[in-house]
Amino acid sequence: MPEAADVVAAVLAAGRDPERLRPLLHPYLHWTGPDGAVTRGRTRVLALLATDAVPGPPAAVELRDGQVYRWVCRPGGVSTRTGTTSG
Repeated sequence: MPEAADVVAAVLAAGRDPERLRPLLHPYLHWTGPDGAVTRGRTRVLALLATDAVPGPPAAVELRDGQVYRWVCRPGGVSTRTGTTSG
């Protein structure tokens, strides 16, 4: 099983590329944006990230089966929903 730091680095390197992101993200992913809004499901998160890249390293991350199951963005970053700074 990969280490969380390795998976996080791969997600950050993938940016907006859905082909690189898909195998890194669990199908039942919970993604919490910098504004606190939660998006559930890999397909929805990929759609969210299609317009904005991952907003930097997470405050917390949980892996299941070597994939990101839970990603919590750091508060005060750029919101992937609005493109504005929160906090």
